[in-house]
Amino acid sequence: MRNDDDARSGGSVPMPRQAVTMQDIADRVGVSKALVSMVFRRVPGPSAETRKRVLDVADELGYRPNRTAALMSLRRTHLVGVMADIRNSFHAEMVEYIVAAADEHGYEVVLGALTPTHAEPKVVETLLDFRCEALILLGTELGADVLDTLGERVPVVVVGRRVGDSAVDVVRTADGKGIGTVVDHLVELGHRRITHLSGGTGTIAADRRSGYTRAMRRHGLDIDVVEGDFTDSAGTAAAGTLLGRSQLPTAVIAANDRSAIGLIGELRSRGVRIPEDVSVSGYDDSVLAQLAHIDLTSVNQQPREQAATAVDAVIQRLDRGRTESVATVLRPRLVARRTTGPAPVPVDGSRSGVS
Repeated sequence: MRNDDDARSGGSVPMPRQAVTMQDIADRVGVSKALVSMVFRRVPGPSAETRKRVLDVADELGYRPNRTAALMSLRRTHLVGVMADIRNSFHAEMVEYIVAAADEHGYEVVLGALTPTHAEPKVVETLLDFRCEALILLGTELGADVLDTLGERVPVVVVGRRVGDSAVDVVRTADGKGIGTVVDHLVELGHRRITHLSGGTGTIAADRRSGYTRAMRRHGLDIDVVEGDFTDSAGTAAAGTLLGRSQLPTAVIAANDRSAIGLIGELRSRGVRIPEDVSVSGYDDSVLAQLAHIDLTSVNQQPREQAATAVDAVIQRLDRGRTESVATVLRPRLVARRTTGPAPVPVDGSRSGVS
């Protein structure tokens, strides 16, 4: 028996259909709700095939986004993502200064740690998942095309490395000139056999190697490069290589402080005096370099200034509407300490004074 409302409608009154949720879509596709959310938020991660499946099922089920939730999601987080290598003492120092600078502008920092199991793409994806409004990438080796694509989503500041023609902001020191000042310093101390312990194949390492090469040629000296990377184990290995030669160099310029410290430790354990037999310098002027028992000659990259400039670049983008890219190059400064000294006087039958 129909009631009056049934008669007026010409049939039974349809019950309102329950709203389709992201969980419904996830269940149908066979993925997690978090992944469905990533598709609708257009964040990196899901494959093109997965995105298509999610969107197709959403259309099939008649999914309608919750506009209130969507508006809430647009609220600013005031979070800045910072990617750093936690094993790099210079990066740790930079993070400290970035946190302080961000705090002055009312922003908080989310740290994305590079580890053997979390490479750069995964760290960046995680920072975006935390809804960071901008990214500061310390020493990144991501390609310029990848950085530009990332920069279309959020403001990106690359710190410590040259990027070339790119839409992202860059803050760095002139690495080539920095290494050149070390070569000049050692030449003034009478050194002629100066070896460079390289930092590998990345852009930062290439710039430092190029700076060494140009400075050595400027002084008319032979170029000698031992391949390595930015780790202390590379310094240890380089010491073994140098000790296997018939003659030691009088000085070694390492691509960073960690490899320099590894080199010094191994040379000293094998009876080589620093700097009486071999002078050693690093790069970064990290906290390790400044320790009294190490007292390493190094190149200061003005970390406080780099951090402040990087944060300011973020503020200019987010709060003041700047859209064009800006590259800031600071001048590095040589800090001479006890690991470099006058070149040893050659002694017949010995290697640079090592008997």
